[in-house]
Amino acid sequence: MAMGILTSSTVRVWTGWTLGRVLLVTVALGVLKVPHTDVASDVKVIYQGWAEVLRTGTFPMDDVTWQYPPLAGLLILLPLWLPGSYFVMFLVLVAVCDAAALLMLLRAGRGSRAGAWLWVAAVPLLGPTVYCRFDLPVTTVAIAATLALPGRSRWAGVLAGLGAMLKVWPVLVLAGASPRRHAAWRAWTACLVTCAAVCFVAAATTHGAFSFLGFQGSRGIEIESLGALPFYYGSVTGLWQGKTAMHYGSLEFLGPHVDAMGLTMLGLTALSFCFLLLWRWHNRVWTAATAADAALTAVLLFTVTSRVISPQYVIWLLGGAAVCLTARATRMRPVAWMLAAAAPLTFLEFPLFWGELVRRSVLGTSLISARDLLLLAAAALACVRLWRTNEDAELVRGPSAAPPARPSATVR
Repeated sequence: MAMGILTSSTVRVWTGWTLGRVLLVTVALGVLKVPHTDVASDVKVIYQGWAEVLRTGTFPMDDVTWQYPPLAGLLILLPLWLPGSYFVMFLVLVAVCDAAALLMLLRAGRGSRAGAWLWVAAVPLLGPTVYCRFDLPVTTVAIAATLALPGRSRWAGVLAGLGAMLKVWPVLVLAGASPRRHAAWRAWTACLVTCAAVCFVAAATTHGAFSFLGFQGSRGIEIESLGALPFYYGSVTGLWQGKTAMHYGSLEFLGPHVDAMGLTMLGLTALSFCFLLLWRWHNRVWTAATAADAALTAVLLFTVTSRVISPQYVIWLLGGAAVCLTARATRMRPVAWMLAAAAPLTFLEFPLFWGELVRRSVLGTSLISARDLLLLAAAALACVRLWRTNEDAELVRGPSAAPPARPSATVR
């Protein structure tokens, strides 16, 4: 019977994955010509340039586009150490991480293939950008950390710490760590120890490992972020007289009220943090689904309130959504499919109609509004459904029912 399951559903999943990734790679390599989809310059020029600097034992301290924690340097260097061209080896590295993510999702969702299928189908809808940035390997680490949360809290903390040292955001998955038996304490302690160890090694063996902190803090309102929408509307109607320009490695809005919007987005991020703290204090239901749902909600909240929502950020959300769908009890199914719908919208706004966004045309404004407002709606729905987890559990049990059973996975 097990073999029958493997040869029917699992083989179909891997076949779908292979077809989708072959299409992605052929477009990324330029073998299949699709207009406006040449997005390989970040790898061929920027990443490879960083790698040449990193191999000398120093970080790109004079490059404001370097805005990543120290472990990201190792990820950027790795293709340089492999045989073959840097770009091809980078694609190989991303494909290996992509396959590893799917394998974990299949193992976690033995009773359901929904999470695996979302990963198979939605990732290619982002277009070749997803294979020409290093966010997919980081997402793979975050997926592993989230899946480890219900039963292996220390291991989850280590993985979240490694992810944080790659691109900060994976630490957010620990929002779902259960307080039972001090599991959350162990997860956060393991995360902090891992981060400290990586920082110590980076500081002792390289130069400029923490230069990224100053560059990241200087970011403004990037033209794909939710905070950019009022400036699009103001530009279309003629009520706002600012401009778009390259600023700290990305196209940002510059002009009246931009600084105020930046502070507003930071304030919304702080409110998101307060919501998650209040939910943790309020919630009494902790299962594998709770851990995944909280992790996705945390990442989604901090993404929509960020001053930057680059196209590759959507892969973070797809990874979290796929993990949620591996748990039958998840409350995030509608949120997950909303995020899957955001993938093709992201491909349309970048790279297909990127020029329309830069010109702040009606088409560009419409595309980025559709994508960002869909993400905002998904975040709001995620908050509501996460908050209601405890109330719905109480309703199912009834006032005289016994307390909920512990999750099947043992929290260590």
